[in-house]
Amino acid sequence: MALTLEQIAKLAGVSRSTVSRVVNDDPNVRDEVRQRVWRVIRETGYQPHAAARSLVTRRTQIIGVIIPESVTTLFTDPFFSLLLAGITAACNENRYHLMLSLFNSPEGSDAIYQRVLRSAYLDGVIVASATGDDPLIPRLLRDSIPFVLVGRHLDKRVTYVDVDNVSGARMATEHLIRLGHKRIATVTGPMSMLSAQDRLTGYKQALEAHGLPVDSSLIAEGDYREGGGIAAVRRLLPASPTAIFVASDVMAVGVLKALRQEGREVPGDIAITSFDDLPVATAVQPALTTVRQPIDDLGRTAVQLLLDLIHRPPDATSVPQRLVLPTELVVRGSCGARR
Repeated sequence: MALTLEQIAKLAGVSRSTVSRVVNDDPNVRDEVRQRVWRVIRETGYQPHAAARSLVTRRTQIIGVIIPESVTTLFTDPFFSLLLAGITAACNENRYHLMLSLFNSPEGSDAIYQRVLRSAYLDGVIVASATGDDPLIPRLLRDSIPFVLVGRHLDKRVTYVDVDNVSGARMATEHLIRLGHKRIATVTGPMSMLSAQDRLTGYKQALEAHGLPVDSSLIAEGDYREGGGIAAVRRLLPASPTAIFVASDVMAVGVLKALRQEGREVPGDIAITSFDDLPVATAVQPALTTVRQPIDDLGRTAVQLLLDLIHRPPDATSVPQRLVLPTELVVRGSCGARR
């Protein structure tokens, strides 16, 4: 038989109204009392009625995650599984549920927006891997839906968390320069994404800082996928690079495959650095020298930023936050040097 609020109150030694305030996250409850009530709730397995709770708080305790990528990309690129792991952990810690939404076309985006986002079904949204001109962002701003981006955005009204893509790419390129390379190519991400633009900027900054020319024949656009890395490196080979900075580990796997097919040795003929430090970086041979970005922390931080937006007082002035997390270079065998 399901327990009632009155029974929980009796077990916790408090009033029914106090239990109601605790389950509805009312801030006007002493920490000691709040902890005691939640301890009883956990021990008894009591489940507050979600619908009734939402009527009181005007919240559903559900966060949406929107990733405008194909389903195939989502489940083959380890970046997204690591990001979702961080988001899920933070949601669990804060007693929020998670709803994942995917779409592959503008029509799919419209359907999700009308059916879910504008229905007040979600308390807020995390958007990951959006392009700079994604039409979803202006819609969210227009309708005052709390949201956080994983990835930098140019609109000053947007709250986001990102990693230092410029600094990371510069580190990876300068490492190759210190090893004596002068013809350093790059395989970029898709130029519709600011992360790809920032990593290209870091690559160029490294060359310019060391007096090396930026040669367009040494720059090839990829798509953050393995196949994109294969196609891009084949376009670069006629320019005779001695080293390549690849803007993602997944593309670097494709680069290694293509170079092997062309009879080129890594790092003997061409040294490689990349970006992400995904599990695949140590699964390939040689293991990738790569820029480690804290993907789990990206997910956790995005949740915390979103909860701050959701729980801010209605009359509070909202100042968008822009957090940039640091990166670090992890040196392995693909560059030809252990340090």
